[in-house]
Formats: sequence, C-alpha cells, structure tokens
Amino acid sequence: MGENGTPQPDPMAALRCRDDILQAMFWMRGEGLGEEADAAMLGTLLIVDKEMLEEQLTILTEDGYLEQSEESDGRYSLSELGVREGGRRFADEFDGLQNTAHGDCGPDCPTCKGIPRDSCLHCSPEESALSGH
Repeated sequence: MGENGTPQPDPMAALRCRDDILQAMFWMRGEGLGEEADAAMLGTLLIVDKEMLEEQLTILTEDGYLEQSEESDGRYSLSELGVREGGRRFADEFDGLQNTAHGDCGPDCPTCKGIPRDSCLHCSPEESALSGH
C-alpha cells in the first residue's frame, strides 16, 4: 500500500501492458486493421485494467513509442521507434511459432528453407530414416 492507503501498481504488470500495447498496435498495422487505436479498441484486444491501459498509453507517448493523434481524439499511432520496438517484441513473442508448418522441414534444415518435407531430398521420410535427420 502507498502512503495514502492506495494500492501500489504492479511494475511487472505495467511492463507487460506496454509490451502488449506495442505488439497489438504492430499486429493491427501489419494486418491492415489501422494505423491508429484508442484505449477502447486496445481494451478489446488486451486483458488489462482500463486505468492501467490509459496510464501506459501516456507513458509510451512520453517515451516516444507512440504519437497522439493531432485531433487529440484519444487515438494513438506507433512512432518510428514504436514500429521498430513493436516489431521486435512481436517477433520475440512469437519466435518458434512461425518457423515451420505441419509437414515443413525444421528450422535447422540447412538446405530446404521451409519447402515441404516430402520435396526436400535430405528431409524426406526415406532420407530422414537413413540419416537420422
């Protein structure tokens, strides 16, 4: 509890919230869902307290990751820094989930670079059984 009896915000929850905001806005941008978002829109994507979300939007803006709409209608967009950082965090979060699909060679395949396993000479079921690959 703080000095006046109010609960102290959880710093880890605040960091996670900022990560989630940057990732969500980066994803929305990449999917063509819009360059701008407001707290209500982000609140539909993120499971976070509305007050914390609004606080973290302010912090991200002050730190240069977001830019507030010129009309001051509560909408935010990623700054150049926000795009870079949102993309990095998005990639880190989903690393390993985007490497292969069912039937594709693994990320350690030196030759095929994701072509179907049955089409890769050294990753085909017959070759894999012989080579242990």
